[in-house]
Amino acid sequence: MAVLVLWSALPAAAEIVAAEYLDPVTRYDHGVLGDAVEWGALRLRVSEGGTSQDVVIRLPHTRVFEDLAPRLVELGGRRAAMVVETDLSEGARLALYDVDGLLAAGPFIGQRHRWLAPVGAGDLDGDGRIEIAWVDRPHLAKVLRIWRYRAGSGRLEEVARAEGFSNHRIGWDYITGGLRDCGNGPEMILADGAWHRVMAARLQHGRIEAKALGAYSEGVMRAAMACDPH
Repeated sequence: MAVLVLWSALPAAAEIVAAEYLDPVTRYDHGVLGDAVEWGALRLRVSEGGTSQDVVIRLPHTRVFEDLAPRLVELGGRRAAMVVETDLSEGARLALYDVDGLLAAGPFIGQRHRWLAPVGAGDLDGDGRIEIAWVDRPHLAKVLRIWRYRAGSGRLEEVARAEGFSNHRIGWDYITGGLRDCGNGPEMILADGAWHRVMAARLQHGRIEAKALGAYSEGVMRAAMACDPH
């Protein structure tokens, strides 16, 4: 269980305005992001009424944040930090933290040296609820999985999955693609599992539907994210 440290009492209306990782650690020897350094703590900067203070969440020694940077996501009026949290024995999971600590999380993959790469969070199917997408083991299984956040449940519920997608290669210090909306609703931009094509995927009627946008290159990926048809 993560430990929540409050520097002082927080007002009820406090909102997360920034997040960063703290405490570089070398207790996990995976190196999927290109080096041996992961993170032992998460700092949330919260603000209310023109004042701000910090909440620091420290992981136990059996876990690390195996990630590049925390991502602030809107969860239907509540803001949280979306992170990749890894157990040294059970591998990675996607987790959401707010000022009260762990808000919700998906399952750990179940084996050390197994990782996931976030795609993004938003209302992916237009039903007013927030979905979260990630690629489960982008170097091995290459499964795009979409989960729904249900307020107050403490967990995420899977709503769809599809094989044959990736958004990271071993050693990269970045995750490619993400979410875009070019005026017709949100799309997930990824590579196919063989890294031959750039793909646009949608969640529609509980299923993931995808189309190719062009041969894979980082230039094509950037153009896709920018809604550039060329």
